[in-house]
Amino acid sequence: MIRIYNTLTRKKEDFVPLEEGKVRMYVCGPTVYNFIHIGNARPMIVFDTVRRYLEAKGYDVNFVSNFTDVDDKIIKKANEEGVSAEEISQRYIAECKKDMAGMNIKPATTHPLATQEIDGMIDMISTLIEKGHAYEKNGTVYFRTASFKDYGKLSHKNLDDLQSGFRDLKVSGEEDKESPLDFVLWKPKKEGEPYWESPWSEGRPGWHIECSVMSKKYLGEQIDIHAGGEDLIFPHHENEIAQSEACNGKEFSHYWMHNAFLNIDNRKMSKSLGNFLLVRDIEKKYDLQVLRFFMLSAHYRSPLNFSAELMEAAKNGLDRILTCAAWLQNQSANEGELTNQESEVVEEAKKYVGKFEAAMEDDFNTADAIAAIFELVKYVNTNKTDELSGKAAKALYEILKQLCDILGIIIEKKEEL
Repeated sequence: MIRIYNTLTRKKEDFVPLEEGKVRMYVCGPTVYNFIHIGNARPMIVFDTVRRYLEAKGYDVNFVSNFTDVDDKIIKKANEEGVSAEEISQRYIAECKKDMAGMNIKPATTHPLATQEIDGMIDMISTLIEKGHAYEKNGTVYFRTASFKDYGKLSHKNLDDLQSGFRDLKVSGEEDKESPLDFVLWKPKKEGEPYWESPWSEGRPGWHIECSVMSKKYLGEQIDIHAGGEDLIFPHHENEIAQSEACNGKEFSHYWMHNAFLNIDNRKMSKSLGNFLLVRDIEKKYDLQVLRFFMLSAHYRSPLNFSAELMEAAKNGLDRILTCAAWLQNQSANEGELTNQESEVVEEAKKYVGKFEAAMEDDFNTADAIAAIFELVKYVNTNKTDELSGKAAKALYEILKQLCDILGIIIEKKEEL
């Protein structure tokens, strides 16, 4: 039984999908105004691995991950370059997909774009207004946070504490709000911004409503797993819950998964510290498989520290696995049937599959899963002889490949051109 740590309940729970054999999973994707950085890469790799394990266990996974393609940062970049916001977002979606392919991240079942789902957003906002959960002031539509009694249940924040924390904050343009906690569902355009027609104003949606609408359209009103970085818990995911549950009248997502932050040399990654690393920067020095292996070498809920030494360690660890795989592939050409002793070696090797699965079933503990692969490699290395039959080598290679495939680690040798 797979157990998942649920941010909502703050405990590990048995995974029981809404519909037997099927999993509906939504992962918040990047805002596309630049190349993706290694902080973006962590949730991509982590939740791709979760998906791969669920699929390996026979689940049919409908995996939706969006691109936020309208946003202040995109508009700013477009204005700087004198091109349209669409040109910027399309350029960086294409670049993002290249990086994802380099990290061996499977394309989502659907990669919706916010700008193509505006009608659905207008519909959901209209429903929220009709139900008394939202209101319009001067062309802006706000969500009425006080109308949703469970607000704060994901971040475990108390509404009264939040209110008092906001009392001293008066931001310009916020005077129209009934409460400082109310958040924007629709905002009027500013000069030179892309906009859409709506009943309230020519403008564009707020960020939070986008994910609620895309999730509902491609996965339905209720989903199994909603995932993303822990920086999204509040306010983004909290607001998604409020909108979706206020609109649909039912639980939005049953399990909430969040990966912890990535630090660089024990400091938070930021442009001001000059330690801002793009996936492209890493690729100049390492195969992106090394980055993937590094990201999976810690549990996804543990903070991960990126450093040159740790990347070297990841490269050496991955090389150990690849060397073993290459040796088994070469031995596969040998003639000969399995001997009794070899049959025992293959049977013994299968024990490491059990260890690997036990780690993955315990809240996707990829660190322990990799440890099981290292044990398997060590076991193969201890038992390897030049007389090993091709059948035994193939069987051992298949066991190793099966486990590496789940982690998205490619062990087949690239064909020489």
